[in-house]
Amino acid sequence: MPERIETESRKLLGRLREALAADNEGQARLDEVVDLIATSMMTEVCSIYLFRDSETLELCATKGLQAEAVHQTRMRLGEGLVGRTAKSRTVINTADAPAEKGFRYMPETGEERYSSFCGVPIQRLGDAMGVLVVQSKAAREFSADEVYALEIVAMVLAEMTELGAFVGEGAALSARHQQHVMLRGSVAQEGASEGCVFLHEPRVVVTNPISDDPDVELAHLRDGVEKLRKSVDHMLLGARSADADQAEVLEAYRMFANSGSWMRRMEADVSNGLSAEAAVEKEQSLARTRLNQAGDAYLRERLHDLDDLSNRLLRILTGQGADARNDMPENPILVARNIGPGELLEYGKALKGIVLEEGSVGSHAAIVARAWAIPLIINAKGITREALNGDPILVDGDQGIAHLRPDETVHGAFRDKLAMQTRAQERYASIRDLPATTKCGTTISLQMNAGLIADLPSLEGSGAEGVGLFRTELQFLVRNKMPRRAELSALYSRVVKSANGKRVAFRTLDIGSDKVLPYMKPNDEPNPAMGWRAIRVGLDKPGVLRMQLQALLRAADGGPLAVMFPFITQLEEFRAAKAEMDKAIAREKILGHSLPSSLEVGAMLETPSLGFAPDIFFEEVDFISIGGNDLKQFFFAADRENERVRKRYDTLNVSFLSFISQVIDRCNASNTALSFCGEDAGRPVEALCFAALGLRTLSMRPASVGPVKHLLRRVDLDEVKAVMDEAIARGDQSVRRAVADWLVYQV
Repeated sequence: MPERIETESRKLLGRLREALAADNEGQARLDEVVDLIATSMMTEVCSIYLFRDSETLELCATKGLQAEAVHQTRMRLGEGLVGRTAKSRTVINTADAPAEKGFRYMPETGEERYSSFCGVPIQRLGDAMGVLVVQSKAAREFSADEVYALEIVAMVLAEMTELGAFVGEGAALSARHQQHVMLRGSVAQEGASEGCVFLHEPRVVVTNPISDDPDVELAHLRDGVEKLRKSVDHMLLGARSADADQAEVLEAYRMFANSGSWMRRMEADVSNGLSAEAAVEKEQSLARTRLNQAGDAYLRERLHDLDDLSNRLLRILTGQGADARNDMPENPILVARNIGPGELLEYGKALKGIVLEEGSVGSHAAIVARAWAIPLIINAKGITREALNGDPILVDGDQGIAHLRPDETVHGAFRDKLAMQTRAQERYASIRDLPATTKCGTTISLQMNAGLIADLPSLEGSGAEGVGLFRTELQFLVRNKMPRRAELSALYSRVVKSANGKRVAFRTLDIGSDKVLPYMKPNDEPNPAMGWRAIRVGLDKPGVLRMQLQALLRAADGGPLAVMFPFITQLEEFRAAKAEMDKAIAREKILGHSLPSSLEVGAMLETPSLGFAPDIFFEEVDFISIGGNDLKQFFFAADRENERVRKRYDTLNVSFLSFISQVIDRCNASNTALSFCGEDAGRPVEALCFAALGLRTLSMRPASVGPVKHLLRRVDLDEVKAVMDEAIARGDQSVRRAVADWLVYQV
């Protein structure tokens, strides 16, 4: 780049720094900024548009357009050239603006006199904040050097907007991170909690985006990058000796850390007047913009790598966020873009809730949140941008809503909800030790789901009669390498002992789909939920399955043992899995180890196909557990990770209940024990209908045992069945409304 442009850019940034340092109000600062830019760029017009809400841009300052249009001219995201710039987050540079696609004439601004238009997005880390515009009467495109200078200025404007340099009257100039924001996401775990934001990756605040001395800043940048490279090399050295797949990921990290083009771009930004931190953040913003537009999965992963490296470099340069976990507030609500199981478990059960910008209902975070009985909201877009450490936050996991910095009205209503839940829990505690016996004398066995040793204390506290599902995959997911058989045996032994004689049904390793082991190379499958997962992995890798079965046999220590295989779709799969159990037993006999006093080998029914298996399957299997979450998605062909379709289909749909009834009849005919396991088992109305159909064992999260038992003890199942039959005879598609209306007069 020519030295003249670099010098002019530095001069402009120097003038901006003086203007921003002056003791002016926000509007006065903005007015001075547009005047400076127009003069330096030798354009007749410079305007700044900022978002007043997520969909509306407002003209906040201008040099050259009609002054009366300031705070009066507004446009929707995508509307006109300014709106297009904001939506695409890319530069629009044209010599003939009126002829450009999407041009919108705003008569109140007087802009019809100007042909040339250059719009540059004002954005910070991919967060669109507004648009910087310059216009000229002469029909010309702005040069690459001029556009680059505007991008540098836009970066500074984004940082200063974030720091509150332009606060004034009106929504567009309101202070950031101070107003009440309601963020709507998806429910991954019900519940409600109140607390303070605890960011998994604290925001790095760039307090001085303009450098005083480019040479000093260049030295600071190069020193930071060198420290980054050494840290990546150190991580890579440790990974090579332990894990090939992790080493492969870190090799990609090292490639980016040593990228000459990445370094040259940041050095150019510093030479043009940005501080080292601002230069890193400018490149990170561009990477996030490309990330949002990338359709290729491989490219998205690489851009994620670059984003992560930029965060590491910013923390090195600023020293911020190094000891963030030591500053956990009271009643912390974890806020993150996404998080793995190992990182989540490190925080412990001190967390009162979790809000994720990404995630899925079947993710590792969802599994842990259910185990800890804390609310989890996923797909809460914008939460990591809006939230600051320590911000008050209300998490409504029942509705999938997070209230950030709530006002007193919202706070009051939410506290009333929490008080009602507390009173309900007190009622449930009073029946904890009583059986779930209905008015008609039928007793339903209520059991709990678990996956962590820390879950087991809930067995007594919840009133559950046993563990209907112990997920064994969490012990594999939180490690960087395959656990040893002795480690698994010791863990399973602790689970058995913690259950104090109550039955525990261990489900063998259920990986694949949305649960990928960090040390197992993922398969690029178009539909992983219906791909290589669960028992299919176990049968293809029998060594892993046998190791786990041997660990379970040893953990029983001569006592009873119940094991079930996940995702069995046909008789042959069950027989093959059962054969592996027989081999493991034979091996234990040869080694002289004690065998379980009794052994139950079951299967999870998660696909409709198993409901139509031959009679011999129901005779050979010791017990069946209906995996409701997966069964429902395959029954309705509705991906449970897809919010557009998963909520369309009702568990109490007549077709689904008819299938469940068929499975119940077949199990009764063969005298095979049957249970229903999943989120729906823990919803009182659904649990009631399952019991009325004939299911006598339900397994759910510990916090659901009380509400389900409370309802079951107050109803007659024969009456519920009559209501359901009447709805079916009437041609209702679902029995939900009929049962809910009946319950109004019963409980």
